[in-house]
Amino acid sequence: MTILEQMREAATTLENTFIKQWKKDGGKVVGHSCTFMPPEIIYAAGLLPVRLRGLGTTSVAIADAYYGPVVCSVPKCYVQLGAEGKYHYLDGAIVTNGCDSMRRLYDCWEAASKDHPGTLPKFFEFMGVPHKSNDYSIDFYEQDLKLLSEKIEKHFKVKITDQSLKKAIKVYNEGRKLLQKFDELRWRKDVPITGEDAMAVIIASQVIPRPEFNALLKDLIDELKKAPAVSNGKKRIMLVGSANDDVDFVKVIEASGAVVVSDTVCFGARTYINQVDEKGKPLSALAEHYLKNNICPRMLGCYPDRIAYIKDLVKKSNIDGAVLQNVRFCDLHGSENGVIERDLEEEGIPCMRLEREYGPLAETGRIRMRIDALIERIR
Repeated sequence: MTILEQMREAATTLENTFIKQWKKDGGKVVGHSCTFMPPEIIYAAGLLPVRLRGLGTTSVAIADAYYGPVVCSVPKCYVQLGAEGKYHYLDGAIVTNGCDSMRRLYDCWEAASKDHPGTLPKFFEFMGVPHKSNDYSIDFYEQDLKLLSEKIEKHFKVKITDQSLKKAIKVYNEGRKLLQKFDELRWRKDVPITGEDAMAVIIASQVIPRPEFNALLKDLIDELKKAPAVSNGKKRIMLVGSANDDVDFVKVIEASGAVVVSDTVCFGARTYINQVDEKGKPLSALAEHYLKNNICPRMLGCYPDRIAYIKDLVKKSNIDGAVLQNVRFCDLHGSENGVIERDLEEEGIPCMRLEREYGPLAETGRIRMRIDALIERIR
């Protein structure tokens, strides 16, 4: 397979080839629900960290029994797949309070597992993440990370040392630097890769062993430097908002005569904005990095930083318009997208707010019609 084919397979398959090989080699896999969970800690324990995803969900009948209907569909898909045994490859899972719906993932998944025995990972933990990024919040978060590390050590009978953490931070920082170089290629006038394929690459970074991903991305960057343009006069779009790990959603956007050249979505660019400090104490560095990279609207009082980052990205990627999407019932992104729309429109950037469901693209026709309207407005 080509590099892009390997990336796409990893991005569109729940238990991808890399995970299967890791398990075949005797490795353990730990899933996590949020960008505020440092995968470096899991990797430093000799385990494979992967983002939890809702791929392949065709019904949320089981999840509705625990969550109810008027709730974000992202954690509901996780509960559904968990209860169906689709996460059988997970040796552990860590849930954080990214939002209230995601916080309840811990309770609902645990409750569902009682009615569907054998479907809960043997290591199942909740970790609280503060909603502020001041000094005492960072100290609190560092203590939580320390406690989580101790639980991982005890359950998996491993040792997480400062040395292993520093090694993990270095490996993940290398991936962040490569992804930033990858984005710079997407920002060119002649874009060498579709947004659909680019999203597959970024998602793959969260479900492939990091050293292997880094090696693949290095080679892909070299290929893209010589690749022909795929933009061909298409309108340049930035994707903003809720969790999206569905490359087909980006494909629908691009089918209207656009190319997605940048994003700020969960599963997207917010996972590699800056580097973790490699000089200080590793847990302290991780706590500070993950709380101060506050592109997620869950972080209180940080909107000025978020909109400044978005406006800077608008200039770097030279976009023609922005799609501000949110999963239905996502209060955080749904509310903030309205403010972002106001501020970007004042800068002359045409925006479209789009509410959608997470999971299978049952609303393809409606989404395509809305995107067509945005492209027509830009023209």
